[in-house]
Amino acid sequence: MNTGYFQYAAPANEPVLSYAPGSPERAALKKQLAAFKAEVADIPMYIGGKEVRTGNTVDLRPPHEIKHKLGHFHQGDASHVKAAIAAALEAREKWANMDWETRAGIFLRAADLIATKYRFHMNAATMLGQSKNAYQAEIDSACELIDFLRYNVHFLSEIYRQQPVSAPLTHNRVEYRPLEGFVLAVTPFNFSAIAGNLPTSAAMCGNVVVWKPANTQVFAASMFMKIMIEAGLPEGVINLVYAGGPLIGDICFADPHFAGIHFTGSTGVFQTMWKTIGENIHKYKTYPRIVGETGGKDFVVIHKSADVDTSATALARGAFEYQGQKCSAASRAYIPNNLADQIKSKLVADLKSMKMGTTEDFSNFINAVIDERSFDKIAQYIDNAKKDPKAKIIAGGNYNKSEGYFIEPTVIETTDPNYVTMCEEIFGPVLTIYVYDGEKFEDILHTVDSTSEYALTGAIIAQDRYAVELATRKLVNSAGNFYINDKPTGAVVGQQPFGGARASGTNDKAGSMLNLYRWLSARSIKETFVPATDYRYPFLKEA
Repeated sequence: MNTGYFQYAAPANEPVLSYAPGSPERAALKKQLAAFKAEVADIPMYIGGKEVRTGNTVDLRPPHEIKHKLGHFHQGDASHVKAAIAAALEAREKWANMDWETRAGIFLRAADLIATKYRFHMNAATMLGQSKNAYQAEIDSACELIDFLRYNVHFLSEIYRQQPVSAPLTHNRVEYRPLEGFVLAVTPFNFSAIAGNLPTSAAMCGNVVVWKPANTQVFAASMFMKIMIEAGLPEGVINLVYAGGPLIGDICFADPHFAGIHFTGSTGVFQTMWKTIGENIHKYKTYPRIVGETGGKDFVVIHKSADVDTSATALARGAFEYQGQKCSAASRAYIPNNLADQIKSKLVADLKSMKMGTTEDFSNFINAVIDERSFDKIAQYIDNAKKDPKAKIIAGGNYNKSEGYFIEPTVIETTDPNYVTMCEEIFGPVLTIYVYDGEKFEDILHTVDSTSEYALTGAIIAQDRYAVELATRKLVNSAGNFYINDKPTGAVVGQQPFGGARASGTNDKAGSMLNLYRWLSARSIKETFVPATDYRYPFLKEA
């Protein structure tokens, strides 16, 4: 059982390598990219520590080079999902009873393996499989993933140390048990760090996990699973399966041993999961923990006192890094009329300078969106804007999928603050701006707060401190992560715990103690050293 007597010091965040021309990391990454492209990967599932191949394969192709086959993964069926649950439950008791320091060492070793031996493997897999440029891959699949592993060990050791006081003649303590059953981790395509954190944060707390990654992230997910096995993860603790989401949900949510869901994905899918869990609540041995981070319609509000260069840069980076496919990407912006022409002019000029193409060319800032379905959906929003009298495209607007799923960074200006692209999540390189009367700042704050069902991230850009304070107060429920004079993306583990509320999720703050508490079940233990031997209290005695 976890004693908590040893505390791991808070680590420093993993340094970000530059990949500048002539740097050793640039050469090493290019070499690994070439190595991955020179072979066709055969990717198995991992169930009970065993590699499982079904022969029912699905091709993996870089979104920016769809004619090239990176490899294929073996798709599972219902029998494999059930086998993963069985393997997890078989491993549960031994894993839960493992000494905490021993368990922690596995995840710390995995972090060090990623920081050194496998850094370029993780980055190259993410670049090719998910079409991220070198910098975006470095801050994700290297630095953030390493930070999650190291900081979660630190945070969990702090939780274990939290103990109650003891009155005279007694000793009180709290044991932080894992949940009674298995946890299902369902992870997204856009961050390899999130894909690695969702199963490992639960496993670190002593839980056993069935992990279903997005099909478009399997290349990097399988690389991470290999690293975890090399780090010493015992068989059955995390079981990596590739099967359809509805199939996995139907089986896992009907199992009496289902104890929790750790999810990042769409709001609609999460709400369906929650409903299914509710309908099955009578079946479970314990009430499941439901933790999810879902959609966003993230905003940037610019005040009339804002700096023009700061504003345009925040929009360019916030909206178009990783093709606008970050959960936190700036998607709607409110620009005061006194600065509108200057900000738009600089933003348009910045976008014209952005190169778009494959991830192997390190001069490309923009790469491809994740798949054809996403491409078609984004293209439809752009086409509709071209025809709508309430909207005009002031930058970009072109797209092509003959070689890869390429969409130009696109800026739509609308005269309607409730225009469809100001309200609906797009998840691509499309930013919609609305120019407002700079003298009506408080009114636009109300518009920002009431426009969207989401509340993930947002930003205020202003030099006027009273305006900053007003926005911070008025938008208190509009974003779980709020940025002042910065883009609304780039949360760092240990610095800005991440998560939103409303339709954006349960706000359990990945990268903090708050998230880890969700994967623990506390047991209070009282030991009495000198027990009572007579039921009578003193007040019952006669004078």
